[in-house]
Amino acid sequence: MTTGNNVVYVWGQVNAFVFEGAYWQLITSIFIHASVFHLVGNMLFLLIFGLRGEEMFSLPEYLAIFVLGGLAGNLLSLAFGPYFISVGASGAIFALFGACIIYDRRSVRQSILGGLVFAFFLFFINTGESTNILAHLGGLVFGLILGYLIAARRKPDQTYSAEFKYRTTPF
Repeated sequence: MTTGNNVVYVWGQVNAFVFEGAYWQLITSIFIHASVFHLVGNMLFLLIFGLRGEEMFSLPEYLAIFVLGGLAGNLLSLAFGPYFISVGASGAIFALFGACIIYDRRSVRQSILGGLVFAFFLFFINTGESTNILAHLGGLVFGLILGYLIAARRKPDQTYSAEFKYRTTPF
């Protein structure tokens, strides 16, 4: 089962339409998928990295990483792929992945090099003929930067407790 062209042309990211004023497509395209298989694949990775992200980040941080990471990927795709038509949450999910990897490494005072290698390894194995690599790359780089900034802003012994909705220091 695939998404119809009418849905993609209105809610997906059709760069020619965005250049003509359909700016909402930069956000709505994150929530439209090409097929059930595409949706299930994205949801699997969102389950893996999203659950980890919920443990690391507050709700506003999590939503900012997801939505702005997806937007960053779509803007990169808009800038360098003027004839692209794109749908999916991969850029947003790569942003969550990148933020989790870097936040985890930075918060325990480990080298971020290993995290960067792992992040770009996953990026490269997720390329394919119909993959919007620019959206993946834009989301990943945005997530890496934002995860680093969030980790640098917090004290080393400070973690976020989603259960209690406030920051706490471990015992």
